[in-house]
Amino acid sequence: MQEEEKLKKALIKRAVGYTAEEVVSEYSDDNGMMKMVRKKVTKKNVPPDVSALKILLDESTDTTLYSMTDEELIKEKQRLLELLALSKNNSKTNQSEDKND
Repeated sequence: MQEEEKLKKALIKRAVGYTAEEVVSEYSDDNGMMKMVRKKVTKKNVPPDVSALKILLDESTDTTLYSMTDEELIKEKQRLLELLALSKNNSKTNQSEDKND
């Protein structure tokens, strides 16, 4: 994937918000071997970022967003959220396939 596409996807993700998992593992010395004694997984909700949205709108050469009605903007937002959810599902599927290999 090209760098510009990666940056745009990251910017879109930031603009619409997302949920991230944070994993904290605690280890202890057990007879010279490091043993995991505790693992904490926390889900954090990262809210939509208006600055990222502004950058997307400013950098967009396509002016159709500016001419959209509120209803059209809501539909576009829903489309983007569905696209993001599909992307997350594909990512989870790929991760579970990697674990099974």
